[in-house]
Amino acid sequence: MTDHGWWIYLVIIVAGWLATDIWRWLGVLVGNRLDEESEALHLVRAVATALVMAVTSKLVFFPTGTLADSPLWLRLGALGIGFAAFLVAGQRVIVCVAVSISLLIAGLAFL
Repeated sequence: MTDHGWWIYLVIIVAGWLATDIWRWLGVLVGNRLDEESEALHLVRAVATALVMAVTSKLVFFPTGTLADSPLWLRLGALGIGFAAFLVAGQRVIVCVAVSISLLIAGLAFL
């Protein structure tokens, strides 16, 4: 590498900072002024929930890697029982995740 190649690292650092951190700081500044019951925040929550469900659906119906080797009934069963545990546990997400992953691991080990 030549002595003049250092500037590319500076460009990467500045561009990476501008693409991520500046938006985080603006979010913190603007977020403090938002009313939690505002329509805008309800929209943001709805979009975030929809994105999470889209990723979950993709993992269940179009999996990749080791999960692709598991049968659909195992993935759907783990999802359904995990959701039931979520409801029984007072809507605690960690319970849903733990139960679903445990069932998938046990099912894959059994198969």
